[in-house]
This record gives sequence, structure tokens and C-alpha cells, in this order.
Amino acid sequence: MNPNYSTSKSFIGKTPVILVMLGILPFLLVIYLFIYEQLTITTMVMLMSALALFSVLAGYSLMRRSADQLVRLALATKFIESGEEFKPIEIIADEEINDIARHFNSMLEKLNDANRDVKEQSVQLMIYGRDLAQSHQLAKEEERLRNRLGRYVGNTLVEKLISSKDELFMENERQEVTILFADIRQFTSFSEKMPAEDVVAMLNEFFSAMVDIIFSNKGILDKFIGDALMAVFGIIETDRGGARNAVTAALEMQQAVDALMVERGKSGQEVFNVGIGVNTGYAIFGSVGSQERLDYTVIGDCVNTAARLESTARGGEIIIGEETRRKILGEFDMREKGGIRVKNKTDPVVCYEVVQKT
Repeated sequence: MNPNYSTSKSFIGKTPVILVMLGILPFLLVIYLFIYEQLTITTMVMLMSALALFSVLAGYSLMRRSADQLVRLALATKFIESGEEFKPIEIIADEEINDIARHFNSMLEKLNDANRDVKEQSVQLMIYGRDLAQSHQLAKEEERLRNRLGRYVGNTLVEKLISSKDELFMENERQEVTILFADIRQFTSFSEKMPAEDVVAMLNEFFSAMVDIIFSNKGILDKFIGDALMAVFGIIETDRGGARNAVTAALEMQQAVDALMVERGKSGQEVFNVGIGVNTGYAIFGSVGSQERLDYTVIGDCVNTAARLESTARGGEIIIGEETRRKILGEFDMREKGGIRVKNKTDPVVCYEVVQKT
């Protein structure tokens, strides 16, 4: 609703009164007295001067009162420039000035509400920014942990371990797996002639190449045993996939060793070859150890047999057991090697050599 500024309480309403008092009323009064009271010119001039002075002073007083109200309003709104806390303007003045003060109070109250909202949102943004920075740091730490852990068991198993909802990676259970053992031949004899630093460097060079191949074929590095290593296949990819991946890894490992020996030979370093044994069977696998230290490993007869097959393999050979052969039949070239005696077994274990294609 539009305000009515024509009342006597408004500046606009007072303006005609001031105009009458300043200009019209004195002249009308003098004319009346001159006609009806027959005043002399001198008396009329004096009276007119007095009335004019009174009218001017009265009009000025009314105008000054409105001007003072504007000054009070200006002083009352000065706090916003200094940044002081908002306090509603309380002023008694003409209607226009009262409305200005009321509108100013309403606007400033909304500004204060908006300012509070901005401050609250700023605090929330600071909290979100802090949480985001912490999340980013945690993500970087997790990525570093993944990379470090992946060097031991492979990234595929790391993802499976991280996504596991249980405290343990998985309950100990019996499952068919394929075990691979790889060992450097005549390691003791030539390592005795080498400085310890060269021996360690050679093993690191050998294991780095072997572990990469194991991981790329979905295998898990179980452990290093001196100059040998043990890997497990079939946990990530079961059924025939574990045996196939193990034999594929064994072939790639022998090829990598051949390439590595060529380079070592060119630089005049000691060269060696590797024997590999692969066997498939049921084993118990899972987390083994104590509350403070757990080891993820496999235990069973097929593990012992795989170690025995590896010990019979000559440098450059890949010897596999009967069950492994059955699962990869038709996929690789093989020839029978005969039977070998294994501890705690009555009958010889028939084994086969996987022939590398030339």
C-alpha cells in the first residue's frame, strides 16, 4: 500500500503551512487591518514587518525541525560505515523520515541475516575444504600403501584385500591351487666367489623380473626362500585358469632369465639358469600366524610336491605334475619325464617337462 504523505505529520503536509506562514498570511492580515481598521501607512509598515519577521521565524523553525530530523537520521545510520553491530534506528520524525528509517532497519536486518548466512557458509566451506584436504591426503596414503603392498602380493589381490569387509582377508579354507617354485641353479658355488653387494644386486635383479611376471599372470607371491621363490596361482582365477597362468608364467620366467643372462654376459657378470617346478592340487590357504603378525600362505601336500618337482628340474627346465598336465592338456607342448620319488608317497610321482617353443 502506498503511504499517504499529505497529512500534517509529513514534511509534504507541512510545506503548504510554511508557505502560508512565510508569504500569504502576513499580507492578508495587513490588507485586512488597512481596510477595516484604517491604519496609517507607518503603522501598517511596522505591523507588516513584525508579522513578516514572525512568519519567517515560524517557517524557519518548522523547516529547521525537519532538517534536524534528517541530521539525526544521518548520524543514526553512520554506524554502518564503521562496521559496528546493527541496532535498529529509533527516531520520531516526519512520516517520510520515519518510513526511511523503517525501510533502512528492514534492509539492514536482511543484510545482517545474509551476512550471518555467508559466515556460516564460509565456516562450512572451511570445514569442507579441510575434510577434502584430509580425504586427499588419505587417498594419497592409500595409494602409496597399495603400491607398496602390491610389490608383495600383486595389485589384484590388494584390491580384493581392501574391498574385504571382514577383519581377515578370508577364512582359512581348502581349495585347489597351483604352486610354482623357481630356484637358481648352482647359486651357492658361484655366490661364494662374489662380493656380498653383487650377490644382493643379482638377486634383486632376478626377483624383480620374476615377480612382475607372476603378478601379470594373476599369481600371488608367497615368499622368497634364499635364492628361490614360491608363487601361488588359482586363488584369483580358479579352475583351469590357475594351472594355465602358472605354466604361462613359468615359460615367461625362463624367457626373461635367458634375456637377463645375455645382458649379464655382455657386461662380464656371472650368469646362471633357473629350474622351475609346478604342481596342482588341494591345499589349505589363508591367514596363518598370531594376533600381531599374519602371513597369507598355503599349506599342503601339493606344495611339498611342487618343491620336489622344482628340485629335479635342471637349469632352464619347467617340470609339472600330473594334475597340472591334465588341466593344460592341448595348450602347451609337453613330454613325459617319468616318475620321481617323493617323501611320504608310496608310488612315484609322474612328471612332465613343458617344452618351450622355438
